[in-house]
Formats: sequence, C-alpha cells, structure tokens
Amino acid sequence: MNPRWLLRMSQWARNPPSMGRVILGAIVIGLCLLIAGIEWLGLWPDWLTLPARGKRGF
Repeated sequence: MNPRWLLRMSQWARNPPSMGRVILGAIVIGLCLLIAGIEWLGLWPDWLTLPARGKRGF
C-alpha cells in the first residue's frame, strides 16, 4: 500500500467527515447503483442513450 494512502487514512481517523457529507456520499452511491440497476435490467430509455460515434470512439 502506498504510504500516502496510510497518511490519508490516519487523517480521516483523526478528523472524520461530518454526518452531512457521509449522507451525501451515500445518496450519490445509491443513485449510481440505481441507474446501473435500471440499465442492467434493460429499462433504460433509448432517448437517454448516446449513439455510437464510429470505430475509434472520437
């Protein structure tokens, strides 16, 4: 593990994020999982899907 990550974890242990930030992060993760689940089930509407842009993707 990179020593920079160990320093970051120690800072988080000393100064944990506020409850509002934790709730915000949980909401964002929940929305991402909801969108991924809708797409996985095949319920994502076609008008929200971008058309393919060619072989290279540019």
